[in-house]
Parts: sequence; structure tokens; C-alpha cells
Amino acid sequence: MKVRISRIDKGLPLPKYETAGAAAFDFLARTTTKIDARSLGLVPGNVVVETPKGYMLAIVPRSSTPRKYGLLIPHGVGVIDSDYCGPEDEVMVQVFNFTDKMVVVERGERVAQGMFVKIARGEFTETKINRRTRGGFGSTG
Repeated sequence: MKVRISRIDKGLPLPKYETAGAAAFDFLARTTTKIDARSLGLVPGNVVVETPKGYMLAIVPRSSTPRKYGLLIPHGVGVIDSDYCGPEDEVMVQVFNFTDKMVVVERGERVAQGMFVKIARGEFTETKINRRTRGGFGSTG
């Protein structure tokens, strides 16, 4: 699949898949970014991505990011829609510093990963749903 992409800082490389079997590519921090203790921060991902129609770009944490930095993506997965691709629509990685001290992400460090996910859109029909209620969170044990 061909994907159009634009780098903000051409001194940093394009995102790439690190291995032949990688499901996701890494985003590099465009600038050195400080995230205060127990705070939210935004790390600029250095790219504007023209996500193909029928797909979303999911922003997910790298497995090493919580251990290495003490950062999580607070909403679990960031969603980049196919129409978020204007010249100033840089992918920003929202992070939460769960440590008790400031975290510094250096320019060029891999902070998150992205993957293209095929999507389908539903066409809603309002009706009364007459199925048995299963229960809420954790209802199956």
C-alpha cells in the first residue's frame, strides 16, 4: 500500500518498519520534549500522514516506552482519521508521565508506533433491541 507522507524536520529519517515481520512503524520525536511528573504531554511525531481512505492510522505505545521512559498513551490508542492530513496536521503522540519525576524524550528517539487498520463504517438503524442482557464490565469472570 502506497502512503503519502511529509516530514516536518527533514534531518530526521522517514518512519520505517524495523523488521520484515513488523506490524507497525516507529514515530520519532521531532524535538526534545519534557513531560512533567504525573502530567500529560505531546511529543511531535515529525510527520503528516495521508492515511488511505478506508483505513485509520492507530498510534500505539512501543512495548519499551513505559519501562524506558515511564510514559503511557493515556487513551490506549490514538486514532488518526484519513482526513487529518493538512499541511499543519503533524501527528502528535499524547503521553502520560506516570513517574514522580520529569521525563525527557530526546529528539530522534522512538516514542510510539503506528499501524494502518482497515475500517468499516456502520449505517445505523434505530430500533428496540430485544436480546438478553449479559451484564457489564467483567461479567463473564
